[in-house]
Amino acid sequence: MANPYFQCKQFIVHQQHTSMKVCTDACLFGAWAAQKEEVIQSKHILDIGTGTGLLSLMLAQVTEKSKTNINAVEVESQAAAEAKSNFTLSPWKDRLHMVNDSIQNYTADFIGGKNTVHPLFDSIITNPPFYEGDLKSPDSNKNKAAHSTELTWSTLIENVAGLLTAEGSFFVLVPTLRAYTMQKLAASNNLHLVEEVLVYNDAKHLPFRAMLQFKKHNPSINNEQAIIRNKIIIKDKENNYLPAFTNLLKDYYLYL
Repeated sequence: MANPYFQCKQFIVHQQHTSMKVCTDACLFGAWAAQKEEVIQSKHILDIGTGTGLLSLMLAQVTEKSKTNINAVEVESQAAAEAKSNFTLSPWKDRLHMVNDSIQNYTADFIGGKNTVHPLFDSIITNPPFYEGDLKSPDSNKNKAAHSTELTWSTLIENVAGLLTAEGSFFVLVPTLRAYTMQKLAASNNLHLVEEVLVYNDAKHLPFRAMLQFKKHNPSINNEQAIIRNKIIIKDKENNYLPAFTNLLKDYYLYL
């Protein structure tokens, strides 16, 4: 049975009623995005499909001095309620705003003028549903979180493109084998890949996740030359965390 909560140094993530629990790759993704200057300097951040609220909490921690406002959207009602509770228990509850709705409805309201509190978002982050056409779980809530039938990647990217500022950044975590698909969909919506980081469990295996950063396309940039490509290996052969992983997670994990 999964642990009903995940304790970090400055916040706690309760996850008893959320289908998709906190996992290592999501933590790594949040920490990687959180150290980006684009995120630290953001005035407004959007977290699409927040689940437990983990990514929003990690970004709230790193933007404490800049008082960044973070909106988190989650379509599944139980997950949204739990994320809202996690936000309320955090030191940054006044800057974290939970919306229980689909991103399609949220965008329509935002663009349509119902959300006029602030302009477009400087940074958008998401750990989206991965699977398309795969065997589904009998748990309908888990299917919403894990399968892209509820939110296709093309719909996701269309909404991101509409909500992101001209200078904004979009951060997304995807399975490595589908990274090129995400890149092509993003390019078709004027989003240019600026960095790709492949994530390996260890040196003996192939990468299993890709962390991607996109920006609005700038015709003056040579796209291929501008892309930064890196990799992170989580553990060594003795199953110990490697320095690259530790350096990113040390401000969050209790025992690093």
